[in-house]
Amino acid sequence: MKSGGPAIIGKISYTNSWPVFYNFDPSVLSFPARMVSEVPSVLNRGMASGDIDVGALSSFAFAEASDRLLLLPDLSVSSDGPVGSIFLFSKGTVEEAAKGTIAVTNTSATSVNLLKILLEKAVGGKPEYISAEPDLEQMMERADACLLIGDHAIRALWQNNNYTVTDLGELWKKWTGFGMTFAVWAVSRKSAREVPEAIGEIYRAFAESKRRGLRNLEPVVMEACGRIGGTPEYWYGYFRNLCYDFGERQQEGLNLYFRYAYEMGLLPRKVKMEFWSDNLLTRVKE
Repeated sequence: MKSGGPAIIGKISYTNSWPVFYNFDPSVLSFPARMVSEVPSVLNRGMASGDIDVGALSSFAFAEASDRLLLLPDLSVSSDGPVGSIFLFSKGTVEEAAKGTIAVTNTSATSVNLLKILLEKAVGGKPEYISAEPDLEQMMERADACLLIGDHAIRALWQNNNYTVTDLGELWKKWTGFGMTFAVWAVSRKSAREVPEAIGEIYRAFAESKRRGLRNLEPVVMEACGRIGGTPEYWYGYFRNLCYDFGERQQEGLNLYFRYAYEMGLLPRKVKMEFWSDNLLTRVKE
């Protein structure tokens, strides 16, 4: 938090994080706070630079800035198998795509690097990657396959009749036996140190919002139908398939992803996951 300014809280604009954010209202906090809703790539930069104090960011972005960030416990967007919104659309098989040109979305590094790990380590390919705006048909004009994530991926799945669709969460699970964590919640170490009471309050508000969101998905589902399209049945299935916890099993899967990313040179250093806790607050007060 900048001196005297509001706490800046980062919100991923994709629907997959809505159950955690839906009941989170920064105006009820006991101090000024403002929410910034953006695609992961913008939030990632804000968290890394310190312009955003606390909030959600992509797992890979956490890894890149892990020396400046602490993870918030028990909050994530994970899947144990198919994720339902991170798809490789290909003209042929995945094996063929791994030898060709792949257009990748420019909105999140986690999925792009997961694709690289899967195609190069699991499939044994070495495709050429080109960055593109998230538009299925335009991407496929330039490439043999394309990666779409989030709401762009969901809409493309509904409209797609021509392409082979591979769910990256499912491919990761088949190859490793682990689930995959796509987004985490984190706080800047600076904010955790300087305003521990505020961070504690924000964390508890997120935890309560998650509890309420998962206990009653109906308003989240209705908003998704209104804003993205689709049926209530589709969205109930989508949200219930995702995991918003961050227990040992999720941490193991994410640690493996970080290890592979480091081995492939996608990350400059090994990642140590360190967690914020209320104990920090106790230590600061002593």
